[in-house]
Amino acid sequence: MPTGEPENSAIIFDRMAVRRQRERAAPTFKDHDFLFREVAERLVDRVADVKRKFPLVIDLGARGHDLKQLLAKNSSIGTIYEMGLTRKETEYSFVGDEETLAISPSCSDLIVSNLVLHWTNDVPGTLIQCRQALKPDGLFMAAILGGETLTELRQIMMEVEAEISGGVSPRVSPFAELADTASLLQRAGFNLPVADSDMITVTYPDVFALMRDLRGMGETNAVLARPRSFSKRELFLRVAERYAELFGDKDGRIPASFQILYLTGWAPDASQQQPLRPGSATASLAEALESEEQSAGEKAGPAKKT
Repeated sequence: MPTGEPENSAIIFDRMAVRRQRERAAPTFKDHDFLFREVAERLVDRVADVKRKFPLVIDLGARGHDLKQLLAKNSSIGTIYEMGLTRKETEYSFVGDEETLAISPSCSDLIVSNLVLHWTNDVPGTLIQCRQALKPDGLFMAAILGGETLTELRQIMMEVEAEISGGVSPRVSPFAELADTASLLQRAGFNLPVADSDMITVTYPDVFALMRDLRGMGETNAVLARPRSFSKRELFLRVAERYAELFGDKDGRIPASFQILYLTGWAPDASQQQPLRPGSATASLAEALESEEQSAGEKAGPAKKT
């Protein structure tokens, strides 16, 4: 099991609250797991594009069984183990915390994670542990919620709380930005890191239906600095009113945006394609572009506005 001090010691999320929320959501999770099912299908499609076999796979942070069931349909996938905060201990399932992986080094061919790693306090540390748990040339693939998730709700909550209370408290969790994710993989020691994103927009009859879904997913606010007292009823009534005013469609439904960031990286191996040694190129970029080459020491002329 990988050990060591976290690279980033900042504590943003209350991990006990994360666990409690998932435990409360578990009995009725299937009634609210549409986002997890949709993203699981997209992850599995991406795995299928990789033409190789994965004898041992770990579903990291497993919520439900959809990801495992979909992966099992791929003939290139071997044994699948589910690990999560609320898993039951079975032959192919075990309890584990995404922040401290109880996984032997170099044991897995593929680690897949569906919408759980955005709750970790030390994402680089978790990624390092994932890389260590992979065999050389093993594949890591994860989906997490990105910074544009629930942008409508975030905007409305800040506006209304400032209007009613004269201040703003953290009511929607912070999420990673796409621009940072590939560098996080690189910092964790992955080769060939790739990050991209999708936006999934869901419509609801009102903000209260959205909040019921978030509770049912176990995805409500778990920021350590979140308000601990009950909010005024006036606040949520005004949020519902303002949400409909700003974002409601002609049928009175409101949108909720979920940005999904996809992270892909490979555990280092000598067989992988390596970058060329600086200065070893046999043709210059200028020749390829049929343009004039200019040394870095010469001052370029002014840029033209077009």
